[in-house]
Amino acid sequence: MKKIIFIMIALMGLNFATAQTEVGGVSLPNKVTFQGQNLQLNGAGVREKLWIDLYAGGLYLAQKSSNAREIISEDQPMSIKLHIVSKLISSDKMIDAVNEGFENSTSGNTKPLEPKIEKFRSFFMEEIKKHDVFDIVYIPSKGVVAYKNDKELGTIEGMDFKKALFGIWLSNKPADDDLKEAMLGK
Repeated sequence: MKKIIFIMIALMGLNFATAQTEVGGVSLPNKVTFQGQNLQLNGAGVREKLWIDLYAGGLYLAQKSSNAREIISEDQPMSIKLHIVSKLISSDKMIDAVNEGFENSTSGNTKPLEPKIEKFRSFFMEEIKKHDVFDIVYIPSKGVVAYKNDKELGTIEGMDFKKALFGIWLSNKPADDDLKEAMLGK
C-alpha cells in the first residue's frame, strides 16, 4: 500500500513539474485560461538590456505557430505574460519601453492609436516590483484585457490596437530579437 501511495505522489509531482516552463529564473505555466479561453505556451524567453534580465515573457496561443505576421494579424484569443525578474524595472522605465515599443511596432505612426496607447500606459503607473506578473490578453469579442498579478486593470478595444501591441514583441523591429524568436518557439 505504501508503495502505491509513493508512486501516486511521484506521478502527481511529475505532472506538476511538466505543467510549467522555467525561463529567466521563474516558472511560466504551460497552459492558461482567460475568460473561458484555453491557451498554450507557444514559446518563452527573457527580455534583456545590456546583459541584464528584465522580464521573462511567454506567448500563449490556441494553436502553436511560428509565424509572427499571422499571429499579429489573427483575430484569435492570445496572451503575453510578462514576469518581472529585475529590481531595475520601474513604472517610468516600463512606460518608456511601451512608448518605444509602439513607435517601433507602428513604424512611428502612433497618432491614430494615441488614446488607446495612453490608456495602456496607465496600466503601468502603479509601482512595479520584482515578481510582478502582467498578463496581456486578447479576446476577439472584447479586446485587449490587461492584468497585474491576476487583478484586471482594464480593457482596450480594437484590432488595430491589438496588432500594434503584439507587434511590440513580434514585429520586424521587436523589443528584443532573441525574445521574439523564443516566443515563436524557435
